[in-house]
Amino acid sequence: MTQIISSPARTGTPIAGVGRAGQPQPPKASLFSTIGQDAPAGLVVFLVALPLCLGISLASGAPLLAGVVSGIVGGVLVSWLSGSAVSVSGPAAGLTVVMLSAIASLGSWPAVLAATVVAGVIQLVLGVARAGIIALYFPAAVIRGMLAAIGIILIMKQIPHFFGADADYFEDMKFLQFDGLNTFSAIGAAARGLSPGSVLVGVVSLALLLLWNSAPVRRQSWARLVPGALVAVLAAVAVNQLLKAVAPAWQVRPEHLVKLPVLSSLGQLAGEMTFPDFNALRNPATYGVAFTIAIVASLETLLSVEAVDNLDPQKRHTPTNRELLAQGAGNLVSGLLGGLPLTAVIVRSSANIAAGGQSRMSAFIHGLLLLVSLLFLGSILNLIPLSALAAVLLLVGYKLTMPALYRKQWGLGREQFVPFIITIVAVLFTDLLKGVSIGLVLGFFFILRDNAKAGSYLRREASSDEEGDEPDQQHLRLPEHVSFLNKASIVTTLEQLPAGSRVILDGTRSDVIDHDVLEAIEAFRQAAPARGIELELRGIRQVAVGGH
Repeated sequence: MTQIISSPARTGTPIAGVGRAGQPQPPKASLFSTIGQDAPAGLVVFLVALPLCLGISLASGAPLLAGVVSGIVGGVLVSWLSGSAVSVSGPAAGLTVVMLSAIASLGSWPAVLAATVVAGVIQLVLGVARAGIIALYFPAAVIRGMLAAIGIILIMKQIPHFFGADADYFEDMKFLQFDGLNTFSAIGAAARGLSPGSVLVGVVSLALLLLWNSAPVRRQSWARLVPGALVAVLAAVAVNQLLKAVAPAWQVRPEHLVKLPVLSSLGQLAGEMTFPDFNALRNPATYGVAFTIAIVASLETLLSVEAVDNLDPQKRHTPTNRELLAQGAGNLVSGLLGGLPLTAVIVRSSANIAAGGQSRMSAFIHGLLLLVSLLFLGSILNLIPLSALAAVLLLVGYKLTMPALYRKQWGLGREQFVPFIITIVAVLFTDLLKGVSIGLVLGFFFILRDNAKAGSYLRREASSDEEGDEPDQQHLRLPEHVSFLNKASIVTTLEQLPAGSRVILDGTRSDVIDHDVLEAIEAFRQAAPARGIELELRGIRQVAVGGH
């Protein structure tokens, strides 16, 4: 016999739960209460971001000014719209290939700017549609693997700049570089053509950074007020100027210094800016480019904020839907002003956290400094050697991929360690999005495999006389939320029931039961009599198998 017992209408109707975004948050401090930490951190991020903005412009085939405009919009606008305390937005290396392809297919930079504006609108729609929930499905092992891989890439990619022997742009995060080399061959080429002056400046900068981070120095109150990166950069400029005076042959070559356009007036700035050509909206290809920019930028942003939340010492949570809205507004404005598409960026965000940034003020200050530097400080900032900035990023990279992280993942077992390592290898030999995609596929494989194990999501409970059960019955109770991921576990458990069993399948405590699971249960109910199984369903509604 098969019996259906009705229960309160709980199945099929989700009850709003409290997720990470609904967790109680600590009282918000005043924006200026942490300015002592945020101002120096903003300065450090600015020093790191400036060459990145210029380098990504170069790699994207866009005007140099476009990357700086994008960085300014990311700092001045997106920092206030975003719900993240420490994330920094700006042009991202992950979009360089998209930009090169977009310029080739649309024929001009102004047409690409029109597509960027449309991409911003698409991201706003994604935010309103609450598409940010996808970030909750990124496995922690994959996120940690991505961070560790970025740390390794930062170290390996900065070594040539540290040697002063790399013509590659400053934030090329891909294994295969645009100059025909790869991550490993670039290091070998740099070792054969190193510049003694760059190496000396890099060594001095790295030594000062390590000294500044040592316990004896950090115990000094005055040392905590000045970021080590600032000290390293100022010392690097001083050393290079000294080399210029006493040993000109050793000075850092001009191509290995920061290159910022030197503008003398607001009028000149306006003359250098490019604006979108909205006639491109008549071209259907524009919308394809816009959709590609929106999807790639959104995925990279969601991955970045998830990773940054893991790095944040205060473990604050970024509302992902709000982040999509913020990035959409940022891309809309960046496109209108002639800037590159932007995303939340891990490298700059990691530098922000490492420098002690506490609130969005640090990202905002970095944006203001980019704007001020563009107008007034170009000639001064162009004195900074790239090897000094490479030293800053070498230390950031080490903190992302410290040996303790690998030991921790190993201790968590194979299911956590394998996706972690595979993600690292995949990111190293492809790029960020491809590598993470491979890691996600592997992570989901382990999740689905675990879900398919018998009994994973079904609780076997002893029959209770108070519930009217007979002593020899098996009482299987479903969890509160039954999704399609639970289907394999439930089907496997039901199929392993011995012939002649007497079973209660209880869904009275379930808030949601996925329709696919209901179909599987109904199919088993119909087949049960042939095996002599007496099945009683509680709180589980019948559905037509196959939806007919």
